[in-house]
Amino acid sequence: MTYIPNPTRYKNMSYRRCGKSGLMLPAVSLGLWHNFGAIDNLENARTILKLAFDSGITHFDLANNYGPPAGSAEETFGKIFKDGFKNYRDELIISTKAGWGMWEGPYGDWGSKKYLVASLDQSLKRMGLDYVDIYYHHRPDPQTPLEETMGALDLIVRQGKALYVGISSYSASETETAIGILDQLRTPCLIHQPKYSMFDRWVEDGLLDVLGDNGVGCIPFSPLAQGLLSNKYLKGIPEGSRASSHRGNGAIEEYAITPEKIAKVIKLNELALKRGQNLVQMALSWILKDDRITSVLVGVSKPEQLTDSIKCLENLSFSDEELCAINNILG
Repeated sequence: MTYIPNPTRYKNMSYRRCGKSGLMLPAVSLGLWHNFGAIDNLENARTILKLAFDSGITHFDLANNYGPPAGSAEETFGKIFKDGFKNYRDELIISTKAGWGMWEGPYGDWGSKKYLVASLDQSLKRMGLDYVDIYYHHRPDPQTPLEETMGALDLIVRQGKALYVGISSYSASETETAIGILDQLRTPCLIHQPKYSMFDRWVEDGLLDVLGDNGVGCIPFSPLAQGLLSNKYLKGIPEGSRASSHRGNGAIEEYAITPEKIAKVIKLNELALKRGQNLVQMALSWILKDDRITSVLVGVSKPEQLTDSIKCLENLSFSDEELCAINNILG
């Protein structure tokens, strides 16, 4: 059956300008870090992607090593894209990354020009695309000169394999240097993808200022602290959750779910309910309240989780009292 998207999809989503660029991104974007690998159900993945697009989510975020196994999330996306989304390519923002270990030998990891160019060629084949909209260097490489890594991103844009480039998990100082190099090359840094949540606020110690001052967008990943900022773990670790499945690939580990954190989650949940939200929605709203944030990445295993997350957009404002209460809870 031919997929026909919801004709009112763009009325259901808000869009934000990415830094000082011309690109608009949906306030909520879909990350394919988990639940789209070869070990996952293809039809469930297809349902989630269609629901996302029907809801106005135009941005799908991948990486070469997403799965498991590595590469299989891009392959899954490629199958679904070919069958249902190919006619809507010009309405989609598709991103991928390279920077973590992907294949054996000295050319399958970190940040050399050899690795970044070769990896993107592989990613394009897996996804069945001529180009990606955004290509990221996934993490800093302490051994490769930043000029080489940023030069590779510039080359990839000039080759027509990516429209924009970004970086992920770079510190504030590394980011400032990378932005300067890319500006000199006249291929500006579009966006930074850092880990950011109520439980991991390192970006507030300089990175957000650097991005705001330089007109670079920001799209946080793991905004729910890998599920901690939800109702999932209020009564311990449920059977079948990522924490109990040992699936690897960045899934939350049982040791991270401490009584101290659960106590904070319970208090945050009470505050969310007073706001007319659930904890997931408040955690996403809390990130999106900052106008330096372009979009927030959500990862879901069920369609209803995506519908629930999007409802965060119904209340993005926080009173001073609410912000003070959140800070007091988090300590």
